[in-house]
Amino acid sequence: MLTALDGVYGDRKDAIGVAGRTASYEELLGAARAVAADVAGAPAFAVTATASLETVAAVVGGLLAGVPMVPLPPDAGPAEREHILRDSGAVVVEVDFARRSSGSAGWPGAGAAPEDPALVLYTSGTTGAPKGVVLTGAALAADLDALAEAWQWSAEDTLVHGLPLFHVHGLVLGVLGALRTGSRLVHTGRPTPEAYAEAGGSLYFGVPTVWSRIAAAPQAAAALSGARLLVSGSAALPAPVFRDLERLTGHRPVERYGMTETLITVSGRAGGEVRPGTVGTPLPGIRTRIAAEPGAEIGELQLTGPTLFAGYLGRPEATAAAYTEDGWFRTGDIAAVDEADGVHRIVGRASIDMIKSGGYRIGAGEIENALLDHPKVSEAAVVGVPDADLGQRIVAFVVAEGVTGAELTEFVAAHLSVHKRPREVRFVAAVPRNAMGKPQKKLLLTEGFEERT
Repeated sequence: MLTALDGVYGDRKDAIGVAGRTASYEELLGAARAVAADVAGAPAFAVTATASLETVAAVVGGLLAGVPMVPLPPDAGPAEREHILRDSGAVVVEVDFARRSSGSAGWPGAGAAPEDPALVLYTSGTTGAPKGVVLTGAALAADLDALAEAWQWSAEDTLVHGLPLFHVHGLVLGVLGALRTGSRLVHTGRPTPEAYAEAGGSLYFGVPTVWSRIAAAPQAAAALSGARLLVSGSAALPAPVFRDLERLTGHRPVERYGMTETLITVSGRAGGEVRPGTVGTPLPGIRTRIAAEPGAEIGELQLTGPTLFAGYLGRPEATAAAYTEDGWFRTGDIAAVDEADGVHRIVGRASIDMIKSGGYRIGAGEIENALLDHPKVSEAAVVGVPDADLGQRIVAFVVAEGVTGAELTEFVAAHLSVHKRPREVRFVAAVPRNAMGKPQKKLLLTEGFEERT
């Protein structure tokens, strides 16, 4: 699983860098063995997943011991933390990176079998209490190998990112991916434009919030021109940010699509054609299909393949409900596929981003991108609200200066079909987002959310 730690790629003194601290593979392996000794025999163990060498040692230690790790968000409140620990049965482990074990002495584990649980990651809990997503070593390896092929990711790369280490993006891709491919890892701590510019990487990971801030800092963006590949994920990258990055860095960012339950399943390719607003084609071994109503171009994205999770921890009914009768995973995301080249476009979540208005099925993401093309708009989130006449009416929440709602409505109508125009525009100070930069649209519709005055 962790090819770099097998000695294949030597032992660079700065092979792993996190928030200004560096370690060699040998040092990481020694600290991980100490963790393995601490957790051996436990059903699971939890670590507060800060951006630190300790978190890296913890995930490697769990793989060595064959004990699944449960990363705890550092900002988790007491109730969320208590729920995760109670639900997973995990014991909390404090990691001391300075404490090292050599060889296999001190821990009896022989490592996890490929089909054994390796990680238990908890969902955001938008539809109830967070559920534990069980990921096996086999699923992790299949995904990382497929991404290495898609992105031409190798030991020659230096991977740079500053993403949280309790999500798939930061922990699986951003840590285990580096250890699988042997690429040097530079975790910047905080993902600031300045930190990304100073890192000197060849491969950069970011979420739209990170890329938006980099695009707004031309000098920092220009420093990324020497990179080989920029990758964006976790939410849709706005088309204006895509274009700004291309202009400032010379690179067209590659977008990819995935979920905690599926890992990354669809992606653009290094060296391939990349179009804004699209997430590429399925990775090797992944099959996708669109479950659409007759005559509709968009519908729920369903998929199958070797990267899928082993189930929700202790919730067989929820696991069964996540699949169709013929065994395809229901992503809950609305997508469209270009018939000519198979390129996928994610429209949004079925629960909130599929708007049924006046007999039309409309994706919120398309309207959001149109709004963001207006030079006075910096943020946009579109939802459908109940309407006695239309079924749902399109409401746009925007962060903008010097423009009226009527002007924005006309702007969208001129760029898209008229029926896709917002029927109402509400100006806000900011669009609420989670730690990965994803808009939290349900908060926009709560009584406590205040519009800009």
